[in-house]
This record gives sequence, C-alpha cells and structure tokens, in this order.
Amino acid sequence: MPELNDIDRRILAILQNDATLPVAEVAARVNLSPTPVWRRIQRLVQTGVIARQVALLDPGLTGFDITVFVEIHTEDHSADWLRRFAAAVADMPEILEVYRMAGEIDYLLKVCVPTMAAFDAWYRRLIGSLPLRNVTSRFAMERVKHTTALPLAD
Repeated sequence: MPELNDIDRRILAILQNDATLPVAEVAARVNLSPTPVWRRIQRLVQTGVIARQVALLDPGLTGFDITVFVEIHTEDHSADWLRRFAAAVADMPEILEVYRMAGEIDYLLKVCVPTMAAFDAWYRRLIGSLPLRNVTSRFAMERVKHTTALPLAD
C-alpha cells in the first residue's frame, strides 16, 4: 500500500468531491505550487490509489428509480461456483456492486433498474444463471445518504 501523507490525503479529499478541478485550484487549496501537486496526483493514479475518475449520475434523473439490495445464499462455496457467479454478475449491468459477506448471507448485491418489470426480468436471469439456495430482495424506499468519498481529511 502506498504511503499517504497529510498533503496526499487533502488532495484526495478535494478530488473525491470534484475531480474536474484544475490542478492549480487543488494546489491553491493545499498551499503548494501546481507542479508538485500534479506529480502527486500522477503518483496516486500510478499506484492505484486513484482507481478511476468518473461522472456520478443521479439515478432518478436518469430513469433508474428503483434500487434493490439482493441477498444471496448459496449451498456451493467452491472456487468453480464463485468463478461462474463472478462471470454471471459481470454480465449484468443492472448490478452496481457485489460483496461476498461474512454472517448470515453469502453475497449482497446492489441493483438499479428503471421499473419493476425490468427488475423481474433481471431476477429471472439471475436465478437462471446458476444454482442459488435463497434470494431475498429488499427495495430501497429512500436514499438518506449517499457518498463515494472516503473520510480522508477534516
């Protein structure tokens, strides 16, 4: 893991909030000149600390009003099953996140769809893709908090 100092963390906190800021603006906010800040950002990209720079979309304004958290229980915990599961979920763009869990459920998926019919079609694809013991869907009523920013700096 790359060593992050206070300035790196401050730069990352700024970029997490708005990655479109010019380097000169980021530099001014951390009280450095642009060239060292640019070098730090390049190092953070090269070491993988900055994994990607993307546009975050509003699901409601893009027509994806339904967010579903899907819990999966499986009987099979083999490497082959996990490989097939990973391949199946990779081919489903409705799935935004997949986590292998500790505790009562094996996998937790975050799914975003525009309609209930779209969710039903996705659900049928999922359960037809490989053997699952139990699938439970929990529909989000309201997004109370959402962030992609890690708490790096004050």
